[in-house]
Amino acid sequence: MPWKANKTLDLRVQLIREASEGYSISALAEMYEVSRKTIYKWLERYAESGVAGLADRRRTPQHSPARVGEEVIAEILAARQRWKWGPRKLRVKLAEAHPGIDWPAESTIGEVLKRAGLTHPRKLRVRTPPYAQPFAAVEEANQTWCADFKGWFRTGDGTRCDPLTITDAHSRYLLRCHIVPKADGAHVAAIFEAAFREHGLPRVIHTDNGVPFASRAPGGLSRVSIEWVKLGIVPERSRPASPQDNGRHERMHSTLKQATLKPPERTPRCQQAAFDRFQQEYNHERPHEALADRTPASCYRPSCRQMPRRIPEWEYGDDVMVRRISQQGSLKVHGERTFISEIFAHEWLGLRALDERYYEVLCGPIPIGYLDGHRHEFHRALSLALRRRLGLEDGEEPVEMPAGGKPGNPNPGFPPFPPSLEIARAIPTFPPARSLPLYSPRDPDRT
Repeated sequence: MPWKANKTLDLRVQLIREASEGYSISALAEMYEVSRKTIYKWLERYAESGVAGLADRRRTPQHSPARVGEEVIAEILAARQRWKWGPRKLRVKLAEAHPGIDWPAESTIGEVLKRAGLTHPRKLRVRTPPYAQPFAAVEEANQTWCADFKGWFRTGDGTRCDPLTITDAHSRYLLRCHIVPKADGAHVAAIFEAAFREHGLPRVIHTDNGVPFASRAPGGLSRVSIEWVKLGIVPERSRPASPQDNGRHERMHSTLKQATLKPPERTPRCQQAAFDRFQQEYNHERPHEALADRTPASCYRPSCRQMPRRIPEWEYGDDVMVRRISQQGSLKVHGERTFISEIFAHEWLGLRALDERYYEVLCGPIPIGYLDGHRHEFHRALSLALRRRLGLEDGEEPVEMPAGGKPGNPNPGFPPFPPSLEIARAIPTFPPARSLPLYSPRDPDRT
């Protein structure tokens, strides 16, 4: 039979009994391995309340001046039901609406939400270490726009939806959140044209390597990005398989999914209405920590570069020979045709002579490869020895990326795009002040 466990209350009763029998305080302290002060405390409580005074008392304070009032708790819960935000943003919004109230700390608001059952603990996961290099510096609105497709999903009636989103990297302003009928170049170009006419033109548009923003054509250009370059916009792309390069935009996608896709709406029309409501709330109501708790709308201003009525054509310098690409994607030099890419069909490309044999092929201000005038062959890159012989800048030799950025895949992927800073200097001043205009296609003297 096991020994009977001694309860704390029984030990205290035994201590009082032994003290009344004449044991000294020092002997009792040594016997029960407590301090003399503790012995005196329990003797005093027994004298005041008897055996009931030997029970443990509640440790909560009898008076809490900083305790959150019921009215404040009601305001916090009402704000949570309306906006579904976290404690930090709720506190900023409540302080704006009721500046005369001394609102509790963010941790206290979080505890109020937790007790009300309005929060859900996140499962701990092993996460990828953060990218060591900082994001490209963006100092003003419309310097860089970020664009991407939010992963496709199906509405309640089974219809597939592909929402295209565009944000301003500086102010986080959500410029577009629109479901496109088809994720191709024509529909994407229409969305961007509407954004350009409403907000003006940015300097840079940052996207991933997916279609229709990029392609396997020389320079990684697509029909959409070619139109951007004509408008003086630098198409900047993330590294393959590196969504963290567009982290600001991906973070917005997480908020969009939480607010509008759990669960999706019944029809695409209802889903677009939900996106419109989210865009209004995200831009004009939701404070952003990176903006010192201001809203994106308070930090965004339209661009001073207006969308022209007609997209201008490229112009090249006096030292550049201009050729038009055929519908099949080839150009004609010295009576022979050389295939470049169908992406450039009907576009005017420039050929800058490097020596008597080789030409650098230009798509506006962007170099896309080299043409061998003797063998009539197009090369996306030249060997390092040949580059040095031609007097080109020394550096890493351009290489083809694996498809999707995955090693071991034999299919060629999107080629690396020229660094944005190199072509950005050319685009704002494009076309040059002294340049030859493009020849009209009706000119009979052109080949």
